Amino acid sequence: MAPSLTHIPTPYRLFFLHIEPLSTIIGAIYAHLLQPTYLSLTDHPSYLALTSLSTAPPSLASGNGLPTGVSIALTQLANLYLAFALNEALVLRSTADVRVWRALLFGLLVADFGHLWSVHLKGWEVYWEVWRWNAIDWGNVGFVYCGAMMRICFLMGVGVGVDGEGGGAGKKRR
Repeated sequence: MAPSLTHIPTPYRLFFLHIEPLSTIIGAIYAHLLQPTYLSLTDHPSYLALTSLSTAPPSLASGNGLPTGVSIALTQLANLYLAFALNEALVLRSTADVRVWRALLFGLLVADFGHLWSVHLKGWEVYWEVWRWNAIDWGNVGFVYCGAMMRICFLMGVGVGVDGEGGGAGKKRR
């Protein structure tokens, strides 16, 4: 029987159990099955440089116009996205223990900061020039901002009682 998660506020359950795992799986699909699109959206000049420099013999090519090593790295990234989505969705669904939720979400918050750091190579303006964002920037920056803020709020107890029963961060300890 699945544990009752009703003491976890609905916005957190909706985001951490459904919205974020689904969006992460979509990222995995792009990173594995739509590699040229994923790479082009991530950094189009790099994509052009990689595809124009392809001098490898056909037996070493990945079949999608990208160097084999790049294709392998993107498939590994897709695998990590899938692991991220499954860990979040399955572990959090398996327990009503707020301590487990906090431990897992803290680890994911650390990963959020690493993910955000990685995109600084596009230039620091990528963090605030939202009008220039393409679909992958919205995922790599905007959605990660959202996920990090949800994790920070949960970890700070916003909307979650200190004993894990809900009702607000200011709930008194017994």
